[in-house]
Amino acid sequence: MLALRRVQPWAVGFAQRSATKQVALASTAVDTDGSHSQSSGEPVAPQKHQSRAIRTRRPRISLQHPREWNRPLAFGVLPAFDEALKVIKEDSMALKDEVTALEGAIAREKETPQPDQHALRVMEDKLRILEVQSEINFPQVRWKCANGMADMSKAVDRHLLEQRWRKEGALDLLMERIHQMKVVPDVLPDIHPSLDLRVNFPKVKSNAGLQATVSKTVYEHVEPGVFLLPEQTVEPPKIYTTVFHPEERLYTLLMIDPDFPDETNKTFQTYLHWLHVSPSPVLNLNTHTAYIPPHPQRGTNYHRYTILLLPQHSRLSIHMVAKDKRTGFDVRAFIEKHGLDKNVGGGVHMWREVWSEGVPAVYKEILKTAEPKFGRMPKADRYGDFRGKKRYV
Repeated sequence: MLALRRVQPWAVGFAQRSATKQVALASTAVDTDGSHSQSSGEPVAPQKHQSRAIRTRRPRISLQHPREWNRPLAFGVLPAFDEALKVIKEDSMALKDEVTALEGAIAREKETPQPDQHALRVMEDKLRILEVQSEINFPQVRWKCANGMADMSKAVDRHLLEQRWRKEGALDLLMERIHQMKVVPDVLPDIHPSLDLRVNFPKVKSNAGLQATVSKTVYEHVEPGVFLLPEQTVEPPKIYTTVFHPEERLYTLLMIDPDFPDETNKTFQTYLHWLHVSPSPVLNLNTHTAYIPPHPQRGTNYHRYTILLLPQHSRLSIHMVAKDKRTGFDVRAFIEKHGLDKNVGGGVHMWREVWSEGVPAVYKEILKTAEPKFGRMPKADRYGDFRGKKRYV
Protein backbone atom coordinates (compact mmCIF):
# COMPACT_ATOMS: atom_id res chain seq x y z
CA MET A 1 0.00 0.00 0.00
CA LEU A 2 1.08 3.55 -0.61
CA ALA A 3 1.05 6.06 2.24
CA LEU A 4 -0.64 9.17 1.00
CA ARG A 5 -0.60 12.61 2.62
CA ARG A 6 -2.30 15.83 1.79
CA VAL A 7 -0.01 18.31 0.03
CA GLN A 8 -0.61 21.90 1.01
CA PRO A 9 -1.06 24.28 -1.94
CA TRP A 10 1.92 26.61 -2.60
CA ALA A 11 -0.14 29.77 -2.41
CA VAL A 12 -1.57 28.85 0.98
CA GLY A 13 1.85 28.03 2.36
CA PHE A 14 3.30 31.31 1.06
CA ALA A 15 0.43 33.26 2.65
CA GLN A 16 0.95 31.57 6.00
CA ARG A 17 4.69 32.27 5.93
CA SER A 18 4.06 35.92 5.05
CA ALA A 19 1.58 36.23 7.90
CA THR A 20 4.12 34.74 10.29
CA LYS A 21 6.72 37.29 9.18
CA GLN A 22 4.27 40.16 9.64
CA VAL A 23 3.41 38.99 13.15
CA ALA A 24 7.13 38.78 13.98
CA LEU A 25 7.75 42.28 12.65
CA ALA A 26 4.77 43.65 14.55
CA SER A 27 5.99 42.06 17.77
CA THR A 28 9.37 43.78 17.40
CA ALA A 29 7.66 47.15 17.07
CA VAL A 30 6.25 46.92 20.60
CA ASP A 31 8.16 49.05 23.12
CA THR A 32 9.19 47.89 26.56
CA ASP A 33 6.33 49.80 28.18
CA GLY A 34 3.75 48.04 25.97
CA SER A 35 3.04 50.91 23.56
CA HIS A 36 3.20 50.37 19.76
CA SER A 37 5.50 52.42 17.59
CA GLN A 38 2.66 53.07 15.10
CA SER A 39 0.52 54.70 17.78
CA SER A 40 3.37 56.95 18.95
CA GLY A 41 4.39 57.91 15.41
CA GLU A 42 8.16 57.54 16.15
CA PRO A 43 10.33 55.21 14.05
CA VAL A 44 12.06 52.37 15.81
CA ALA A 45 15.87 52.77 15.79
CA PRO A 46 17.71 49.66 14.62
CA GLN A 47 19.59 47.80 17.28
CA LYS A 48 23.37 48.15 17.14
CA HIS A 49 25.39 45.00 17.54
CA GLN A 50 28.86 45.24 19.05
CA SER A 51 31.52 44.22 16.56
CA ARG A 52 33.75 41.44 17.76
CA ALA A 53 37.26 40.88 16.49
CA ILE A 54 37.60 37.74 14.44
CA ARG A 55 40.42 35.55 15.64
CA THR A 56 42.73 34.20 13.04
CA ARG A 57 42.75 30.46 12.63
CA ARG A 58 46.46 30.33 11.90
CA PRO A 59 48.44 29.61 15.10
CA ARG A 60 51.55 31.52 16.06
CA ILE A 61 54.55 29.64 14.72
CA SER A 62 58.14 30.64 15.51
CA LEU A 63 61.17 29.42 17.40
CA GLN A 64 59.48 30.67 20.59
CA HIS A 65 56.21 28.91 19.65
CA PRO A 66 57.31 25.85 17.66
CA ARG A 67 54.94 23.39 16.08
CA GLU A 68 55.38 20.04 14.36
CA TRP A 69 54.62 19.47 10.71
CA ASN A 70 51.53 17.38 10.01
CA ARG A 71 50.73 15.51 6.84
CA PRO A 72 48.13 17.36 4.76
CA LEU A 73 46.67 13.98 3.76
CA ALA A 74 46.38 10.78 5.75
CA PHE A 75 47.85 7.54 4.45
CA GLY A 76 45.74 6.01 1.69
CA VAL A 77 43.74 9.15 0.82
CA LEU A 78 45.88 9.97 -2.20
CA PRO A 79 48.17 7.10 -3.27
CA ALA A 80 50.21 9.40 -5.53
CA PHE A 81 51.15 11.54 -2.51
CA ASP A 82 52.22 8.49 -0.51
CA GLU A 83 54.31 7.23 -3.43
CA ALA A 84 55.97 10.65 -3.83
CA LEU A 85 57.01 10.68 -0.15
CA LYS A 86 58.37 7.17 -0.57
CA VAL A 87 60.47 8.16 -3.59
CA ILE A 88 61.81 11.25 -1.76
CA LYS A 89 62.83 9.12 1.23
CA GLU A 90 64.59 6.54 -0.94
CA ASP A 91 66.46 9.27 -2.83
CA SER A 92 67.50 10.88 0.46
CA MET A 93 68.89 7.61 1.79
CA ALA A 94 70.92 7.07 -1.40
CA LEU A 95 72.36 10.59 -1.20
CA LYS A 96 73.22 10.16 2.47
CA ASP A 97 75.17 7.02 1.59
CA GLU A 98 77.16 9.15 -0.86
CA VAL A 99 77.72 11.71 1.89
CA THR A 100 79.11 9.05 4.21
CA ALA A 101 81.45 7.72 1.51
CA LEU A 102 82.64 11.23 0.62
CA GLU A 103 83.31 12.09 4.27
CA GLY A 104 85.51 9.00 4.51
CA ALA A 105 87.42 10.03 1.39
CA ILE A 106 88.01 13.52 2.80
CA ALA A 107 89.24 12.09 6.10
CA ARG A 108 91.67 9.76 4.31
CA GLU A 109 92.98 12.61 2.14
CA LYS A 110 93.64 14.77 5.20
CA GLU A 111 95.61 11.95 6.86
CA THR A 112 98.12 11.78 4.00
CA PRO A 113 101.52 13.46 4.56
CA GLN A 114 100.91 15.96 1.75
CA PRO A 115 97.16 16.34 1.13
CA ASP A 116 96.02 17.75 -2.18
CA GLN A 117 94.36 21.04 -1.22
CA HIS A 118 92.63 21.46 -4.57
CA ALA A 119 91.12 17.98 -4.36
CA LEU A 120 90.03 18.65 -0.79
CA ARG A 121 88.23 21.85 -1.80
CA VAL A 122 86.47 20.05 -4.64
CA MET A 123 85.32 17.23 -2.35
CA GLU A 124 84.19 19.64 0.38
CA ASP A 125 82.14 21.62 -2.13
CA LYS A 126 80.55 18.43 -3.37
CA LEU A 127 79.87 17.35 0.22
CA ARG A 128 77.95 20.57 0.92
CA ILE A 129 75.86 20.07 -2.22
CA LEU A 130 75.03 16.47 -1.31
CA GLU A 131 74.05 17.46 2.24
CA VAL A 132 71.57 19.96 0.86
CA GLN A 133 70.18 17.65 -1.83
CA SER A 134 69.64 14.81 0.63
CA GLU A 135 67.00 16.76 2.61
CA ILE A 136 65.79 19.65 0.47
CA ASN A 137 62.81 17.76 -1.00
CA PHE A 138 61.21 16.81 2.31
CA PRO A 139 58.01 18.86 2.82
CA GLN A 140 58.60 19.15 6.58
CA VAL A 141 62.02 20.75 5.99
CA ARG A 142 60.60 23.37 3.64
CA TRP A 143 57.63 23.98 5.95
CA LYS A 144 59.85 24.72 8.94
CA CYS A 145 62.03 27.13 6.95
CA ALA A 146 58.96 28.94 5.62
CA ASN A 147 57.51 29.34 9.16
CA GLY A 148 60.54 30.73 10.98
CA MET A 149 61.77 27.48 12.55
CA ALA A 150 64.92 26.98 10.48
CA ASP A 151 67.91 25.33 12.15
CA MET A 152 70.90 27.37 10.97
CA SER A 153 73.28 24.58 11.95
CA LYS A 154 71.91 22.53 9.03
CA ALA A 155 73.18 23.19 5.52
CA VAL A 156 69.79 22.63 3.93
CA ASP A 157 68.07 25.24 6.13
CA ARG A 158 70.78 27.81 5.43
CA HIS A 159 70.47 27.11 1.71
CA LEU A 160 66.68 27.51 1.69
CA LEU A 161 66.80 30.80 3.60
CA GLU A 162 69.53 32.19 1.36
CA GLN A 163 67.59 31.27 -1.78
CA ARG A 164 64.51 32.89 -0.32
CA TRP A 165 66.46 36.09 0.43
CA ARG A 166 68.05 36.19 -3.02
CA LYS A 167 65.04 35.20 -5.14
CA GLU A 168 61.94 36.54 -3.39
CA GLY A 169 62.76 40.25 -3.72
CA ALA A 170 64.52 41.34 -0.51
CA LEU A 171 68.01 41.45 -2.05
CA ASP A 172 66.68 42.87 -5.32
CA LEU A 173 64.99 45.75 -3.49
CA LEU A 174 68.14 46.49 -1.49
CA MET A 175 70.39 46.54 -4.57
CA GLU A 176 67.88 48.67 -6.47
CA ARG A 177 67.77 51.31 -3.74
CA ILE A 178 71.53 51.57 -3.10
CA HIS A 179 72.15 52.01 -6.83
CA GLN A 180 69.17 54.27 -7.39
CA MET A 181 70.18 56.52 -4.46
CA LYS A 182 73.82 56.51 -5.68
CA VAL A 183 75.20 54.91 -2.53
CA VAL A 184 77.19 53.02 -5.13
CA PRO A 185 79.53 54.65 -6.20
CA ASP A 186 79.40 57.63 -3.78
CA VAL A 187 80.27 55.53 -0.72
CA LEU A 188 81.93 52.48 -2.30
CA PRO A 189 82.61 51.59 -5.94
CA ASP A 190 80.78 48.29 -5.57
CA ILE A 191 78.99 46.22 -2.92
CA HIS A 192 78.21 42.47 -2.93
CA PRO A 193 76.01 41.61 0.09
CA SER A 194 76.26 38.05 1.36
CA LEU A 195 74.08 38.31 4.47
CA ASP A 196 70.64 39.67 5.24
CA LEU A 197 70.99 42.88 7.31
CA ARG A 198 67.75 44.27 8.78
CA VAL A 199 67.31 47.53 10.69
CA ASN A 200 64.47 48.43 13.08
CA PHE A 201 63.68 51.90 14.48
CA PRO A 202 60.88 53.11 16.80
CA LYS A 203 57.46 53.54 15.27
CA VAL A 204 55.99 57.05 14.91
CA LYS A 205 53.01 57.54 17.24
CA SER A 206 52.01 61.06 16.19
CA ASN A 207 53.32 63.58 13.69
CA ALA A 208 50.65 66.26 14.10
CA GLY A 209 52.58 68.83 16.16
CA LEU A 210 55.84 70.63 15.57
CA GLN A 211 57.82 67.64 16.79
CA ALA A 212 56.88 64.03 16.17
CA THR A 213 56.43 61.58 19.03
CA VAL A 214 57.73 58.05 18.69
CA SER A 215 57.09 54.87 20.61
CA LYS A 216 59.62 53.69 23.17
CA THR A 217 58.72 50.03 22.95
CA VAL A 218 57.31 49.37 19.46
CA TYR A 219 59.92 49.07 16.72
CA GLU A 220 59.21 48.57 13.02
CA HIS A 221 61.24 47.26 10.11
CA VAL A 222 62.86 49.92 7.93
CA GLU A 223 62.63 49.28 4.22
CA PRO A 224 65.81 50.29 2.35
CA GLY A 225 65.67 53.84 1.01
CA VAL A 226 62.60 55.11 2.89
CA PHE A 227 62.39 58.46 4.71
CA LEU A 228 62.63 58.47 8.51
CA LEU A 229 62.20 61.29 10.98
CA PRO A 230 65.20 62.42 13.08
CA GLU A 231 63.03 61.79 16.15
CA GLN A 232 62.97 58.09 15.25
CA THR A 233 66.75 57.75 15.06
CA VAL A 234 67.77 59.38 18.34
CA GLU A 235 68.58 55.98 19.84
CA PRO A 236 70.68 53.31 18.06
CA PRO A 237 68.66 50.97 15.85
CA LYS A 238 68.02 47.32 16.55
CA ILE A 239 70.07 45.38 14.03
CA TYR A 240 69.26 41.82 12.98
CA THR A 241 71.32 39.65 10.66
CA THR A 242 70.84 36.30 8.98
CA VAL A 243 74.17 34.79 7.99
CA PHE A 244 74.43 31.78 5.73
CA HIS A 245 77.76 30.36 6.90
CA PRO A 246 78.20 27.90 9.80
CA GLU A 247 81.63 29.08 10.96
CA GLU A 248 82.31 32.14 13.10
CA ARG A 249 83.34 35.28 11.21
CA LEU A 250 84.25 38.78 12.30
CA TYR A 251 82.63 41.94 10.96
CA THR A 252 83.12 45.69 11.33
CA LEU A 253 80.04 47.91 11.61
CA LEU A 254 80.07 51.38 10.04
CA MET A 255 77.29 53.97 9.92
CA ILE A 256 78.05 57.02 7.80
CA ASP A 257 76.44 60.06 6.19
CA PRO A 258 77.96 60.85 2.77
CA ASP A 259 75.91 64.07 2.42
CA PHE A 260 77.45 66.11 5.25
CA PRO A 261 78.10 69.72 4.07
CA ASP A 262 81.70 70.80 3.48
CA GLU A 263 81.57 74.59 3.82
CA THR A 264 85.23 75.14 3.02
CA ASN A 265 85.21 73.40 -0.34
CA LYS A 266 81.50 74.03 -1.02
CA THR A 267 80.79 70.34 -1.51
CA PHE A 268 79.91 67.30 0.57
CA GLN A 269 81.93 65.03 2.83
CA THR A 270 81.40 61.88 4.90
CA TYR A 271 80.49 61.95 8.58
CA LEU A 272 81.05 58.91 10.80
CA HIS A 273 78.04 58.24 13.06
CA TRP A 274 78.90 54.80 14.44
CA LEU A 275 81.76 52.30 14.51
CA HIS A 276 81.88 48.86 16.09
CA VAL A 277 84.70 46.37 15.63
CA SER A 278 84.47 42.63 16.32
CA PRO A 279 84.95 40.77 18.60
CA SER A 280 83.53 43.42 20.92
CA PRO A 281 80.34 42.49 22.78
CA VAL A 282 77.49 42.11 20.30
CA LEU A 283 74.79 42.94 22.85
CA ASN A 284 76.18 46.47 23.28
CA LEU A 285 77.32 48.03 20.02
CA ASN A 286 78.31 51.30 21.72
CA THR A 287 81.49 49.93 23.27
CA HIS A 288 83.74 51.40 20.56
CA THR A 289 82.89 54.65 18.76
CA ALA A 290 79.54 55.64 20.25
CA TYR A 291 76.44 56.23 18.20
CA ILE A 292 75.62 59.84 17.29
CA PRO A 293 72.06 60.33 15.99
CA PRO A 294 71.55 61.56 12.43
CA HIS A 295 71.20 65.33 12.30
CA PRO A 296 70.50 66.54 8.75
CA GLN A 297 71.27 70.24 8.56
CA ARG A 298 68.56 72.79 7.94
CA GLY A 299 68.46 73.89 4.32
CA THR A 300 70.14 70.79 2.89
CA ASN A 301 68.59 68.08 0.76
CA TYR A 302 67.94 64.58 2.07
CA HIS A 303 70.83 62.67 3.64
CA ARG A 304 71.56 59.00 2.80
CA TYR A 305 72.42 57.29 6.08
CA THR A 306 74.21 54.04 5.30
CA ILE A 307 75.11 51.08 7.51
CA LEU A 308 77.90 48.79 6.31
CA LEU A 309 78.81 45.41 7.78
CA LEU A 310 82.25 44.57 6.37
CA PRO A 311 83.99 41.20 6.88
CA GLN A 312 87.32 41.09 8.69
CA HIS A 313 90.12 38.67 7.85
CA SER A 314 91.50 38.80 11.39
CA ARG A 315 91.10 40.60 14.70
CA LEU A 316 91.65 44.34 14.37
CA SER A 317 92.89 46.98 16.77
CA ILE A 318 91.23 50.27 15.80
CA HIS A 319 91.29 53.39 17.94
CA MET A 320 88.08 55.16 18.86
CA VAL A 321 87.11 58.20 16.82
CA ALA A 322 86.38 61.32 18.84
CA LYS A 323 83.34 63.49 18.16
CA ASP A 324 85.39 66.31 16.66
CA LYS A 325 87.26 63.89 14.35
CA ARG A 326 84.29 62.29 12.65
CA THR A 327 83.88 64.90 9.93
CA GLY A 328 85.65 64.06 6.69
CA PHE A 329 85.80 60.30 7.38
CA ASP A 330 87.27 58.46 4.38
CA VAL A 331 85.50 55.12 4.03
CA ARG A 332 87.68 53.79 1.21
CA ALA A 333 90.94 54.66 2.97
CA PHE A 334 89.63 53.06 6.19
CA ILE A 335 88.79 49.82 4.32
CA GLU A 336 92.16 49.72 2.59
CA LYS A 337 94.11 50.48 5.76
CA HIS A 338 92.51 47.70 7.84
CA GLY A 339 92.18 45.12 5.08
CA LEU A 340 88.39 45.01 4.97
CA ASP A 341 87.26 43.36 1.74
CA LYS A 342 83.88 44.57 0.49
CA ASN A 343 83.98 42.18 -2.47
CA VAL A 344 83.78 38.96 -0.43
CA GLY A 345 80.41 39.75 1.15
CA GLY A 346 79.03 41.58 4.13
CA GLY A 347 75.84 43.57 4.57
CA VAL A 348 74.45 47.00 3.74
CA HIS A 349 71.36 49.05 4.56
CA MET A 350 70.36 52.68 3.99
CA TRP A 351 67.56 55.17 4.65
CA ARG A 352 67.00 58.89 4.12
CA GLU A 353 66.25 61.84 6.39
CA VAL A 354 65.63 65.56 6.12
CA TRP A 355 65.65 68.30 8.74
CA SER A 356 62.83 68.43 11.26
CA GLU A 357 62.12 70.00 14.65
CA GLY A 358 64.00 67.20 16.41
CA VAL A 359 67.41 68.11 14.95
CA PRO A 360 68.14 71.17 17.19
CA ALA A 361 67.95 68.93 20.27
CA VAL A 362 70.74 66.71 18.86
CA TYR A 363 73.02 69.73 18.38
CA LYS A 364 72.19 71.12 21.81
CA GLU A 365 72.23 68.00 23.99
CA ILE A 366 74.66 65.64 22.21
CA LEU A 367 76.98 67.65 19.97
CA LYS A 368 77.06 70.70 22.29
CA THR A 369 77.39 73.07 19.32
CA ALA A 370 75.27 75.65 17.60
CA GLU A 371 73.04 74.37 14.84
CA PRO A 372 74.12 75.52 11.36
CA LYS A 373 71.69 76.75 8.75
CA PHE A 374 72.25 76.42 5.05
CA GLY A 375 70.53 77.76 1.99
CA ARG A 376 70.99 78.44 -1.67
CA MET A 377 73.56 81.02 -2.69
CA PRO A 378 71.94 84.31 -3.81
CA LYS A 379 72.09 84.90 -7.52
CA ALA A 380 74.11 87.82 -8.83
CA ASP A 381 71.98 90.76 -9.96
CA ARG A 382 73.18 91.59 -13.44
CA TYR A 383 71.26 94.87 -13.47
CA GLY A 384 72.13 96.07 -9.99
CA ASP A 385 74.41 98.84 -11.26
CA PHE A 386 71.64 100.29 -13.38
CA ARG A 387 68.87 100.26 -10.82
CA GLY A 388 67.92 103.71 -9.54
CA LYS A 389 69.51 105.51 -12.48
CA LYS A 390 67.70 107.41 -15.15
CA ARG A 391 67.61 105.32 -18.30
CA TYR A 392 66.73 107.87 -20.96
CA VAL A 393 68.94 110.86 -20.04
